[in-house]
Amino acid sequence: MVRPTVPQMEREFISVNVAVLTVSDTRTIETDSSGKLIADRLTEVGHRIVAHEIVIDSELIIRAKLAQWIADPGVDVVIATGGTGVTPRDVTPEALAPLVTKSIPGFGELFRWISYEEIGTSTIQSRAEAALCGATYVFLLPGSTGGVRTGLEKILIPQLDHRLKPCNFVMLLPRIRNEKTS
Repeated sequence: MVRPTVPQMEREFISVNVAVLTVSDTRTIETDSSGKLIADRLTEVGHRIVAHEIVIDSELIIRAKLAQWIADPGVDVVIATGGTGVTPRDVTPEALAPLVTKSIPGFGELFRWISYEEIGTSTIQSRAEAALCGATYVFLLPGSTGGVRTGLEKILIPQLDHRLKPCNFVMLLPRIRNEKTS
């Protein structure tokens, strides 16, 4: 099995601004362990949490919140947790779909491959995905704390580290924004 590349220290760490969205009809800020895990872990590694909210499982409400953050130049990354399963109330991917500029199918594929080693064939029920929406990355993770931990530790924390070689999401942000790189 190929192991992920370890961040190299030849580049400096670059902090990004992250908005965290929990999609749930039942969770509150006090009981939102998955959203809290995202905010806590990303803060621990050096990123800035610029927003953290909970919305109900409503396609229109989810889409409105995602669109607001995508349009905000102070948000680089949105990470949503919840609403990625297969029940009728799971509508987070549908809410995101009209906002997508470019899908990032490898994220969902990798997430399910890694999850298979942890939870077996149950991973097939996950619709975790990622996309570039304008100049903002959006990642959809399951609502379970275990699923969030897998996505964070094994994919997002490494990919949101500018030092990771050969490439990472952070190093692409200037090109995505049509900025000149030095």
